[in-house]
Amino acid sequence: MVKRLENVPGFSIDKVAAAAGDDPEVLRLENLDSDIRPPLIAIEATRRAIDLDEANSYLPFHGQQDMRVAATEHVSRQSGVEYDPDQNCVITAGGTVGYMNALLATIEEGDEVILTDPTYAGMINRVRLAGGAPKLVPFHMIDGAWRLDLKALAEVITDRTRMFFIMNPSMPSGAVLNREEWTAITDACRKADAWLLYNAAMERILFDGLPVIHPAEFPGMAERTITVGSVAKEYSMIGWRVGWIVGPNTVMDDIARVSIYNVVSPVGLTQSGAAAALRTPVDYLNAAVTEWQNRRNLVLDELAGLPIMAPQGGYSMLLDTGQMGFGSFEASERLLDAGKIAATPMRDWGEMNGDQFVRLVFSNEPVERLKGIRDRIEAALVKG
Repeated sequence: MVKRLENVPGFSIDKVAAAAGDDPEVLRLENLDSDIRPPLIAIEATRRAIDLDEANSYLPFHGQQDMRVAATEHVSRQSGVEYDPDQNCVITAGGTVGYMNALLATIEEGDEVILTDPTYAGMINRVRLAGGAPKLVPFHMIDGAWRLDLKALAEVITDRTRMFFIMNPSMPSGAVLNREEWTAITDACRKADAWLLYNAAMERILFDGLPVIHPAEFPGMAERTITVGSVAKEYSMIGWRVGWIVGPNTVMDDIARVSIYNVVSPVGLTQSGAAAALRTPVDYLNAAVTEWQNRRNLVLDELAGLPIMAPQGGYSMLLDTGQMGFGSFEASERLLDAGKIAATPMRDWGEMNGDQFVRLVFSNEPVERLKGIRDRIEAALVKG
């Protein structure tokens, strides 16, 4: 085994999915799919692209012009920072490729990268693959909401800190950073003279009227914030594989070079659909968020009294099976065998917040299917 893989564990999501098979009685809560249809305008634009020679090309390497314009307009709206599509944007084959490219362009072997605990295992392990050292700052559940440990944040920073890698809403917890927490992060980022790599994949999937807060809007942060987004989550366009990196001039040439030699170019056939999605009236997203919030609320209501951790945004929430006497892998197996629930174990997704949790994704099952989830969980973890 090569050294860069020594601390990179396997992924368990596909194993849970394979175990669930095609049993129609199983609640599919293991993967970040969505049953909500993408915007019709995006589907139609994609169909038209199939007949276009220019869409069946490697060029342009950094994304079609209209897609770069749509992405920079979107990030500028969210952040209040003006970005140029030709100088400040690279289109990628999905958001995950985007932040891998950004890591490869900004960190050296042994550089420390600060993430939240828990966070997406794909973020933690891409830091390792890029040669960085992940340093995790825990969330705690306080008064019914996940809150970042600001004392631990201050203590984790060293002279090796090179980057803050933050997803908001965080996944898998559904934690949403408030303005005080963002202020502490951005203050620490400036003090450490570090980059802030912002995973904005779900930034507008917020519940209960919470506002979007973009880190580039804070003083001194426009020049050190690299935003990575995609159409996968907010527009339910997971299979399109179109994302973007938007950042300051000082780093984008390096990111563009990495992008060429990593995946060469984004998916030509789907960029026009992604651009159309970004120009879809906000009513589409509002309706989707309302539906996801309704599903969240039903699960929380049914599981009242059990150790379920309420999310403030995103697609998923955590069940503390450790409090119920089970580690995450045993709990996942019991949930599938006795409860017909496919749920992902959270070992390796955090240090303090890891192996005691399983993740329940509520983006791909309608309310009618989610009804009765308490009986399924009790059959597996309480009565079993």
